[in-house]
Amino acid sequence: MNNLTRPRKKDLGLGELIAIALGGMVGGGIFSILGVSVDKIGNSTPFAIGIGGILAFFAAYSYVKLTLLYKDSGATYSFFKKTFPDSPFAASAIGWLVSFGYISTLALYAFTFASYFCSIFPFLNHPYTAKIVAGLIISLFAFINIVSVKGMGKIEDWLVYSKIIVLLFISGLLAGKGKMENFTPLLNADTSLSTILLVSAITFVAYEGFQLVIHAYNEMDEPQKNIPKAIYSSIAIATSLYVLLAISALSVIPKESIIQDKEYALAAGAQVYIGNLGLFIVVFGAMLATSSAISGTLFGASRLMAVIAKDGYLPEKLGHKVKTYIPDYAIYTMSLLAFILILTGGLQVILEFGSITFILVSLMMAISNYKMRKETKTRTTVALITIGGLAMAAILIFYFEWNENFDQLIYIISIYLLLVIGSYVFAKRQKRQMPN
Repeated sequence: MNNLTRPRKKDLGLGELIAIALGGMVGGGIFSILGVSVDKIGNSTPFAIGIGGILAFFAAYSYVKLTLLYKDSGATYSFFKKTFPDSPFAASAIGWLVSFGYISTLALYAFTFASYFCSIFPFLNHPYTAKIVAGLIISLFAFINIVSVKGMGKIEDWLVYSKIIVLLFISGLLAGKGKMENFTPLLNADTSLSTILLVSAITFVAYEGFQLVIHAYNEMDEPQKNIPKAIYSSIAIATSLYVLLAISALSVIPKESIIQDKEYALAAGAQVYIGNLGLFIVVFGAMLATSSAISGTLFGASRLMAVIAKDGYLPEKLGHKVKTYIPDYAIYTMSLLAFILILTGGLQVILEFGSITFILVSLMMAISNYKMRKETKTRTTVALITIGGLAMAAILIFYFEWNENFDQLIYIISIYLLLVIGSYVFAKRQKRQMPN
């Protein structure tokens, strides 16, 4: 009798949850932000990355507090909708923005995977071949996510923890060849605090993904206890790993090479200073990192899309599920749209769109948490610091786009307008269907 009444153990434990969060964070970001950061602030890069991690902790605080209050797998979308129940259009718009932000990062991770994979085989080193490989890797993890939640969780465990070991090994190899004098001066004469904070805002995208854990709320053991542990632990691990990689790279690879090679700086530096074995290890680490990011993003974001569709703000089919929890049509749609983005190019624009979106929605969550601070037992000071920090990050990154990539900024604003129009149409349709 006891066996019949005992609650069934859910598929995802703390280890899988940390893996999902790290899978979403430690993806293509660390392989692209290094060159941009060093170009702007040189040896101050580890400090900027660390500040980005601190800001991510503050952003996560709002997510954790709202999750414990609402107990909802919809995360950003559901939290905002419940905090401001009289704003259906706002809830719809946020749902669309977050969903397409995830699709853009999925495209980025797949393209990064394909670039590193094709670099190993010269006969595959062609733009169209890389796009085909990107589509295939998305298809593979879409299949895994649809077939088995538990299987996905175990594979994500293996991918994430393997890539952390590999990236730590890379850091050790680089540090062993490094010279501390390469770190002088820590602060260049032309490097200001505002520039360091600007880089922190740009690198903040590397922490995107911790909120993916919340989308698995219905599939995890003891969510009220495990969600805070998983989110805070994953951010701490990611921040430490990023800072360590930055220090190791700067101690060995000349800054000119890091700036020139951009996202391939680690691979190029490893080949020059460690040899072909170092190149292979870095490429292998990059493929592991992007693989787990693809899997984790598909897992969490598809569940978010299913929640939004169930509320009528996305096509109804996206809410369809198999095996109780798996949103198959949402996974198919995410995969297809990401592949279309890859085929049409413009991934740099897509990356900037994803980073700005993540900062903005984190700011919205901070505002929501402040409004519900009594119910969530949030410290007012912490809530205000979070709002201020995220607002500053948003202003800085828009400032950066305005001065450095104005055409890109116009393109991003155009994407926002299209998404707002789509969300408005669905919000109006849903309003007409609601009883008077």
